Amino acid sequence: MRIRKAVLPVAGLGTRVLPASKVVPKELFPLVDKPTLQYIVEEAVTAGIEEIIFVTSRSKRAIDDHFDIFPEMDQALERKGKKKELEALRRVQTMAKYVSVRQQEPRGLGHAILCARDVVGDEPFVVILGDDLIDPETPCLPRMMEIHEQYGGSVLCLAPLPPETVPSYGIADVDELGNNVLQVKHLVEKPALEEAPSNLGIAGHYIITPDIFDLIEQTPAGKGGEIQITDALAMQAQAGRCFGLRFTGQRYDTGNPLGLLTTSIAYALKRPEIAPALREYMQQALKQEG
Repeated sequence: MRIRKAVLPVAGLGTRVLPASKVVPKELFPLVDKPTLQYIVEEAVTAGIEEIIFVTSRSKRAIDDHFDIFPEMDQALERKGKKKELEALRRVQTMAKYVSVRQQEPRGLGHAILCARDVVGDEPFVVILGDDLIDPETPCLPRMMEIHEQYGGSVLCLAPLPPETVPSYGIADVDELGNNVLQVKHLVEKPALEEAPSNLGIAGHYIITPDIFDLIEQTPAGKGGEIQITDALAMQAQAGRCFGLRFTGQRYDTGNPLGLLTTSIAYALKRPEIAPALREYMQQALKQEG
C-alpha cells in the first residue's frame, strides 16, 4: 500500500527554547526565512506524502494559520506585483492537504500519535518529529519506504550517536540485513549509556503500520504519565515487525538554542544570495574574537 499520510506531532511546549517558545511555537522558529516546520512538510511532500496531519495543542494555533489561506496577504502581494513571493506563499497553502487534531493534555509521543488514529485510518503512515531535520541532499524517507515495501512492518530511521547523546534517544538493538537495512530486535527509551544495546538512536523519522494504535492503547504510562511510542514499537520488534535504516546523511536538531542557530547558519550557507555575505561576516567575527 502506498504511503499517503504523515503525522507531525507538534503539541509539545518547547521548554528547551524558552522564553522564545512561550508565545511562538518552536516549530515556527525561522531557519533563514522559513519556519522549521515548513522544511519538514516539504520533505514529506517531496517523498510523496499527500496529507499532513498536525497533532497540536491549544497553544499551537499559529501552526494551522501558517499553512492556511491568507487572502489579505495574497491581495497585498498581488497589488505590489510581488509574483515570486505570492507563488511561494500559495505553494505552502496547496502542496498538501492539511488536517489538525488536538492532543488535549501532554501525555507523551505515543499518545500524540494515537490522537491521529481516526484520520490515519487503516494504512501505514509517516511520523516526523518537529525539531528533527534531514538535509534535502541526503533524504531518508524514500529509502525507508522501499524497506517498508520489501519487508512490511514499521521502519525507523536509526542514526549512529556520539556517546554523550545516547541517553536522550530511543536506542535500538539490531541485526544486520545488509545494505544499511536492520532488523530491530528491541528498543529502549533513553537508557543510561552503560545499559544501551547500541549507539543507534531513532532520528525523528518513522514509517509505522496501523496496528501500532492497538499497541499504544496497551502501553502503560511511564515517567510523568507519558505513553512512549518506543514502548509500542518494541512490541512490534519482538514480533519481528520492525526494521530500520542506518542513516549516515546529515541531520539537524533544532530543539535547543545551539542547534537552532547552527541549523539556520547551515541552511543559509546553501543560499547563493546569502552565503557570500554570511561567510564574510563570520570571517570578520572570528578575526575580532581572535
